[in-house]
Amino acid sequence: MKILITGGAGFIGSNLSEYFLAKGYKVVCFDNFSTGHRHNISDFLNNKNYTLIEGDIRNLESCRKAVDGVDYVLHQAALGSVPRSINDPITTNDVNVSGFLNMLVASREGNIKRFVYAASSSTYGDSEALPKVEENIGKPLSPYAITKYVNELYAEIFSKTYGLETIGLRYFNVFGRRQDPTGAYAAVIPKFVMQLMKYESPIINGDGNYSRDFTYIDNVIQMNELALTTKDIDGVNTVYNTAYGDRTTLNELVNILKVNLSKFDPKIKDVEIIHGPSRTGDIPHSLASIEKAKRLLGYKPQFSIEDGLKEAVNWYYNNLK
Repeated sequence: MKILITGGAGFIGSNLSEYFLAKGYKVVCFDNFSTGHRHNISDFLNNKNYTLIEGDIRNLESCRKAVDGVDYVLHQAALGSVPRSINDPITTNDVNVSGFLNMLVASREGNIKRFVYAASSSTYGDSEALPKVEENIGKPLSPYAITKYVNELYAEIFSKTYGLETIGLRYFNVFGRRQDPTGAYAAVIPKFVMQLMKYESPIINGDGNYSRDFTYIDNVIQMNELALTTKDIDGVNTVYNTAYGDRTTLNELVNILKVNLSKFDPKIKDVEIIHGPSRTGDIPHSLASIEKAKRLLGYKPQFSIEDGLKEAVNWYYNNLK
């Protein structure tokens, strides 16, 4: 099979590319390198089953070119980050909504068999219920959250109106190898790791008691493969939480990181943690129910937060120094 991975040079996209190439799939990477990196895909460029198309999902003709001859789409391309969306809602909307719609249109025209896309746990918004169950959401708390919810609405319409099979995967705080620790909107885990390795004090927003369902990349890869390959008609044209199903506070997270990093450098355990103001648009607590994914897709996450952080810290320490 031939798979198009949009955002294929990004953190999740490049991991998906590596996995499916290893399984013998043909992979097309479609990326404009606004947040992805060429070094993430350098090992794939000489693989005869790998094709790189440099382009932007905001351009419909580029999307049509990317889906040509493709069987399945794994749509990962997006502008992430709640703070970025608050600072620049227009660009976030252009990429995440208009670009998403372009990909749906191109996929429908190209007779794509299934369109699997990265949704977001931010869709749960101000809902305080825990754990988060797919059918019960609140009101969005940021422009980014609005765009990801609109993605789900568009996907549902394209399924009902045009018969395009779609599956949305609501990612919960994904982490792991190749995640970028730099930039204003870097994810918290690689950013903290890089700071700790430099003996710099990580800044936790708020008192550190906000909690997240941190999800290791290999669990996310498993969910993408299950969504791509399921033959159960009840399992398509819906959305799934993509998580481990446990939550960790930011204070607990930093302590786990310090313990793991101290095995490489004992001085890291003495680095002080600083607490700053809470961040606008942040959800206080996030915990996924993964029962739906277990029931309909056969999902069995292999990596807990502790297991995933051991793997990730080893990779970060050897690659971020």
